[in-house]
Amino acid sequence: MIRHCVFVKFRSEISAEERAEIYAGLSALVGQIDGLLSANFGPNVSPEGLSHGFNDGFTMDLADEAARDRYLDDPRHKEAGGQLFAALEGGREGIIVFDMKI
Repeated sequence: MIRHCVFVKFRSEISAEERAEIYAGLSALVGQIDGLLSANFGPNVSPEGLSHGFNDGFTMDLADEAARDRYLDDPRHKEAGGQLFAALEGGREGIIVFDMKI
């Protein structure tokens, strides 16, 4: 299984409702893209103070690397990802993606 971890810096003017809409769009991909098993979203709740401004994030579990690759190439993912990027501070500078096998 691949756990796709994404950490983001939303622009300050992006409301909680707008964040929820973005996450809903990404969550809706579960069951639509073969091998995308689950998605979880939320704010950073760590007390360590080491988030470097990446105060929101999500994980997506995918069956395997092939499922991850299908997800990344899927036009629905690209559309939802575009909405996410548009809300980030600095565009690509406002995101960290880390995939790991679990």
